[in-house]
Amino acid sequence: MEIAIIAHDGMKDKMVVFLNAHKDILLNENIKLIATGTTGGKAEEAGFTVRKMLSGPLGGDAQIAGRVAEGKTQMVLFFKDPLASHAHDADINMLIRVCDVHNVPLATNPASAELFVSTITVPQS
Repeated sequence: MEIAIIAHDGMKDKMVVFLNAHKDILLNENIKLIATGTTGGKAEEAGFTVRKMLSGPLGGDAQIAGRVAEGKTQMVLFFKDPLASHAHDADINMLIRVCDVHNVPLATNPASAELFVSTITVPQS
């Protein structure tokens, strides 16, 4: 299973806390993490192996949307900062739309991500 992780600047710390709280699931060899550039760097610093895309404003959100459309990404955890404006809102909305079109779960905050990740069952190696 491939899971995309994305977090706006004001939410990156919350993403790292979330990842650390779910290490037992997310470090399983059957889970592959992809991320926008800066979020991926933060996840790597926390000990996760991540395939990094471009930074969100430079096209990373669009790259992840492409992977969703191709059926490569099965879940997106996107911790949006609802109190900040973002120059790349068009890309963010496109990613949300692609997830909806392809029926891919998209968590936009830690509470919904908690529910999604809690449903993952991975075979033991």
